[in-house]
Amino acid sequence: MDELARYRVDEGTPVDLALNDPRDKDLYPHLTKRTSAPVLKALNQRLAELQRLLWADGSRSLLLVLQAMDTGGKDGTIRKVFTGVNPQGVDVRGFGVPSELERDHDFLWRIHVRAPGAGRIGVFNRSHYEDVLVVRVEQLVPETLWRRRYGHIRAFEQLLHDEGTVVRKVMLNISKDEQKRRLEARLADSTKGYKFNPSDLDTRAKWDDYMRAYQDALSATSTPHAPWYVVPADRKWYRNLVVLRILIEALESLDLAYPEPDVDLGSVVIV
Repeated sequence: MDELARYRVDEGTPVDLALNDPRDKDLYPHLTKRTSAPVLKALNQRLAELQRLLWADGSRSLLLVLQAMDTGGKDGTIRKVFTGVNPQGVDVRGFGVPSELERDHDFLWRIHVRAPGAGRIGVFNRSHYEDVLVVRVEQLVPETLWRRRYGHIRAFEQLLHDEGTVVRKVMLNISKDEQKRRLEARLADSTKGYKFNPSDLDTRAKWDDYMRAYQDALSATSTPHAPWYVVPADRKWYRNLVVLRILIEALESLDLAYPEPDVDLGSVVIV
């Protein structure tokens, strides 16, 4: 049974985020934050094993695209999901406002150069989807421009797939109430205050516009080779388990193998 299918967006399916409960925990209904720790540890260990195999095999790569509203938990997800994984095999890339050089090129130029190489896992903390989300809501370019980018994105991700990169895309779906709680926590905690930006409130005021932009992007760009998953993210522990399972399932679907040694190991004598 494909339990993760409940969160996967099927190609061509209209998305209504109002129907996706950010507090859902149906894959682990009996777990709590406290009792989830052993499950998290086991999944971390399995991902670490698969990362070693991916590296050794050297023929494929994995790209995880993370998108979320402010406070959605992208950083926390990366920390928890990749605990125990060899950091030498993982490349985490963040995408903010394009530089002057990047603006002189097409919107995918800065993205493609950061895609993971063979044997590696790449993580995009925000991504090329900002160019159909923020750019759309903030009206930075005409609609005719951002709308045609859906096709460019599909073609780009098809290219990655065809050249050996497994693409998995995750929207961390938090509720507006949970975002309020997390923003307030930043204000109350001196160790988190640096994360607060007044512009976060401007973005929050456009919540409905962003939800519409997300819905259209998810519907237009989820494909069998680069599917979107809408992951419930109000419960951080549950979010982490689901993202781990998405990555593990993706890697287990590949025909990976440790290479044969170049020499007959049985004949080697170490003195």
